[in-house]
Amino acid sequence: MEFMREIEGALGADTFRIRYTVVGGRGGYFENVYRLAAFSESEVVIRGRRETVVVSGEGLTLGKYHAGDLVIAGEIFKVECGDVSSRTP
Repeated sequence: MEFMREIEGALGADTFRIRYTVVGGRGGYFENVYRLAAFSESEVVIRGRRETVVVSGEGLTLGKYHAGDLVIAGEIFKVECGDVSSRTP
Protein backbone atom coordinates (compact mmCIF):
# COMPACT_ATOMS: atom_id res chain seq x y z
CA MET A 1 0.00 0.00 0.00
CA GLU A 2 3.01 2.31 0.23
CA PHE A 3 2.96 2.63 -3.55
CA MET A 4 -0.66 3.90 -3.39
CA ARG A 5 0.35 6.49 -0.78
CA GLU A 6 3.13 7.72 -3.09
CA ILE A 7 0.66 8.08 -5.96
CA GLU A 8 -1.86 9.90 -3.77
CA GLY A 9 0.84 12.26 -2.50
CA ALA A 10 2.00 13.04 -6.02
CA LEU A 11 -1.57 13.74 -7.12
CA GLY A 12 -2.45 15.78 -4.04
CA ALA A 13 -5.06 13.30 -2.76
CA ASP A 14 -6.44 13.55 0.77
CA THR A 15 -4.81 10.71 2.71
CA PHE A 16 -7.39 11.00 5.53
CA ARG A 17 -10.23 9.89 3.26
CA ILE A 18 -11.52 6.33 3.44
CA ARG A 19 -10.02 4.26 0.65
CA TYR A 20 -11.64 1.05 -0.44
CA THR A 21 -11.49 -1.80 -2.90
CA VAL A 22 -14.48 -3.98 -3.73
CA VAL A 23 -13.60 -7.39 -5.09
CA GLY A 24 -16.14 -8.65 -7.60
CA GLY A 25 -19.03 -7.52 -5.42
CA ARG A 26 -18.21 -10.36 -2.99
CA GLY A 27 -16.48 -8.26 -0.37
CA GLY A 28 -14.41 -5.19 0.23
CA TYR A 29 -11.36 -3.82 2.02
CA PHE A 30 -11.59 -0.37 3.64
CA GLU A 31 -8.71 1.77 4.96
CA ASN A 32 -8.66 4.83 7.25
CA VAL A 33 -11.75 3.70 9.16
CA TYR A 34 -12.22 5.79 12.30
CA ARG A 35 -15.24 3.93 13.66
CA LEU A 36 -18.04 1.58 12.74
CA ALA A 37 -21.26 3.60 13.11
CA ALA A 38 -23.89 0.97 12.20
CA PHE A 39 -24.06 -2.59 10.98
CA SER A 40 -26.71 -4.95 9.64
CA GLU A 41 -26.79 -7.73 7.03
CA SER A 42 -27.85 -5.17 4.40
CA GLU A 43 -25.94 -2.01 5.37
CA VAL A 44 -22.69 -0.99 7.04
CA VAL A 45 -22.03 2.65 7.96
CA ILE A 46 -18.34 3.49 8.32
CA ARG A 47 -17.00 6.76 9.70
CA GLY A 48 -13.72 8.25 8.63
CA ARG A 49 -12.22 11.45 9.98
CA ARG A 50 -13.65 13.49 7.08
CA GLU A 51 -16.40 11.41 5.55
CA THR A 52 -18.96 8.69 6.03
CA VAL A 53 -19.20 5.65 3.77
CA VAL A 54 -22.37 3.57 3.49
CA VAL A 55 -21.98 0.05 2.11
CA SER A 56 -25.20 -1.59 0.90
CA GLY A 57 -25.57 -5.22 0.03
CA GLU A 58 -26.82 -8.63 1.04
CA GLY A 59 -25.45 -11.05 3.61
CA LEU A 60 -22.85 -8.54 4.84
CA THR A 61 -20.55 -9.69 7.62
CA LEU A 62 -17.56 -8.09 9.27
CA GLY A 63 -14.13 -9.58 8.89
CA LYS A 64 -10.92 -8.02 10.12
CA TYR A 65 -11.37 -4.69 11.93
CA HIS A 66 -8.08 -3.44 13.33
CA ALA A 67 -5.91 -0.30 13.22
CA GLY A 68 -8.13 1.52 10.75
CA ASP A 69 -8.59 -1.44 8.40
CA LEU A 70 -11.94 -3.17 7.86
CA VAL A 71 -12.92 -6.16 5.74
CA ILE A 72 -16.58 -6.62 4.81
CA ALA A 73 -17.66 -9.93 3.27
CA GLY A 74 -20.91 -10.49 1.42
CA GLU A 75 -22.51 -9.30 -1.79
CA ILE A 76 -21.82 -5.56 -2.06
CA PHE A 77 -24.23 -3.69 -4.35
CA LYS A 78 -23.30 -0.07 -3.66
CA VAL A 79 -20.79 2.12 -1.82
CA GLU A 80 -21.79 5.74 -1.14
CA CYS A 81 -19.41 8.39 0.17
CA GLY A 82 -20.32 11.69 1.76
CA ASP A 83 -19.27 14.42 4.15
CA VAL A 84 -19.32 13.39 7.84
CA SER A 85 -21.77 16.17 8.65
CA SER A 86 -24.30 14.91 6.07
CA ARG A 87 -24.97 11.54 7.79
CA THR A 88 -26.75 10.95 11.07
CA PRO A 89 -25.40 7.74 12.73
